[in-house]
Amino acid sequence: MQTPFPTISWSEPGSEFSMRWRSESGFQPPKKIIVGDDRLTADTAVRLASEGSSILWRGDYHNARQLLQAMARRFDRKPRKPAATLREAFNLHRQAQSQKARILGMLLIPVDAGHVIPLRRAPDVRSACIEAYGPADEGYVLSLRELLGVIGAHEWRRNGVPIAALGGDRIHPHYGVFSPVRGEYLELVEQAPLPSAELAFDIGTGTGVLAAILARRGVKKIVATDMQERALACAQDNLERLNLTQQVTLVQADLYPPGRAGLVVCNPPWL
Repeated sequence: MQTPFPTISWSEPGSEFSMRWRSESGFQPPKKIIVGDDRLTADTAVRLASEGSSILWRGDYHNARQLLQAMARRFDRKPRKPAATLREAFNLHRQAQSQKARILGMLLIPVDAGHVIPLRRAPDVRSACIEAYGPADEGYVLSLRELLGVIGAHEWRRNGVPIAALGGDRIHPHYGVFSPVRGEYLELVEQAPLPSAELAFDIGTGTGVLAAILARRGVKKIVATDMQERALACAQDNLERLNLTQQVTLVQADLYPPGRAGLVVCNPPWL
């Protein structure tokens, strides 16, 4: 693991501890950390987190997962303030989701060097964490919510997502790259008349799925761009699996590559 990550500190009976803080979502290091275990209730955990205390888990791993689920249910049951307009309803929903993510992100898990979780009944997450983070020469702390996302992404990458527009062939998303689980836009690219079959740009390629569909449709050359290195690595992996690297060139760029194309496709992220 690289070491520009900030260090966080906390106290336990008779000892002071410090570890690196990791957050791929960009959450700031917790300022106040208390230790929690299997005796902690969801109501207490939500209250502590709402008051600004992050909870470093020292109990059973599966109990931590159950606690996180129970905390989430507390938010889902809260009555929502009625909105006068659609805009207000949208803003209130975004505000509630942001608060929920912040509170749930305050349940923390320690991870030792080598991506080993030192908790009872903890799963082996080494492969998943290496895929997401690379090697870990020292321990770190992260939110349980992020860890579950890493584990889920590992399963997506291992199993792949069958894509009807590719004849059922699978796309294997990497951690941090959106999975093509909705098929409407894929069907559109597969079925829409093509204005040009010579050169196409795929802007923000992600997994490379749109570039792959265009290549399968006979577009002679596709230039696929993305800003994120992990997205380009993901697209390269998928194009190699599908034997389409001769038709698709990957370029790290913010939106457009040099030149012009007769066809431009883009499935932008949420704005």
